Amino acid sequence: MEILIDVLLIVVGVTVVLWGADRLTEGSVAMASRLGVSQMVIGLTVVALGTSMPEFCVSFVSALKGTADMAVGNVVGSNVFNAMLIVGVAAMVAPMCVMKQTVRKDLVFAVAASVIMGAMVFDKEITRADAVILSSLFILYMWITLKGAKTSSGGTEVPDGSADTSAGGNTEMPVWKGVMWIVLGLAALVGGSNVFVGSASSLAMAFHVPDAVIGLTIVAGGTSMPELATSVVAARKGNSGIAIGNVIGSNVFNILFVIGITGVVCPMTVSGITPLDLGVMIGSMLLLWLFAYTKLTIARWEGAVLTALFVAYMVWLVSQTGAFA
Repeated sequence: MEILIDVLLIVVGVTVVLWGADRLTEGSVAMASRLGVSQMVIGLTVVALGTSMPEFCVSFVSALKGTADMAVGNVVGSNVFNAMLIVGVAAMVAPMCVMKQTVRKDLVFAVAASVIMGAMVFDKEITRADAVILSSLFILYMWITLKGAKTSSGGTEVPDGSADTSAGGNTEMPVWKGVMWIVLGLAALVGGSNVFVGSASSLAMAFHVPDAVIGLTIVAGGTSMPELATSVVAARKGNSGIAIGNVIGSNVFNILFVIGITGVVCPMTVSGITPLDLGVMIGSMLLLWLFAYTKLTIARWEGAVLTALFVAYMVWLVSQTGAFA
């Protein structure tokens, strides 16, 4: 009965988190669209921040509750989920065009952030000094991205549409409503994340599954649902800027913002994240960069390769636990 209750609470937590992320993203994109920001920049900043809030809330609450493995595992798993499954599925729905600037700057920054985090976690500890470095890099990334947005007037980086199309017509949303959705979205994210973490931890103990594996799989998948929905819908509508920008921005946010802010407040000792997990996270970003670099397009077959690799990694993770044998 306790296991059933935990499962139901996980479903409730995910539902509330997804609803909150949707409201937060809708309000944020509507507000940003009023400023005439380009599609790619919206994807890299506002949408990425909105869809990364579940990861932030879950990781932050996990760290405060003493489950650092789940906090870091959530970020590692979410980034693998984003780079492999989300890009893979979105590319199979519709091939994704990638701009040269994205390949040369944003993807390189995302790969570098993955390598830096991998090096920091390798010694099984995220110190407050590590977190300060990550937070500082996040500020630098935002400054570079927003500065680029100002210098690229006319949206030359967005060949497939304007920022208004990515907002789904929400430019008509009143300011008060946008603010209301942002506040309600944040409240739902915090509340849903708290329920989700508590139930996931309880379920992990019931099946003797390590917190790190739960973070890498169930928690990462649940908190990455906003990115999946956003990118697939954007790709189907031909808005590649939002689709790929959301993934790249979310991965950078997850590492620099989520781990950075969480680590500043609560330094973490990590024991369950293996070098293989970190290698998969870094390798997934390198593979994404390689696919984007070749023809500035993520083709359907490349999406299929990314998806297949993700499935293989998930199968391996579950097989290693022996919890369901």
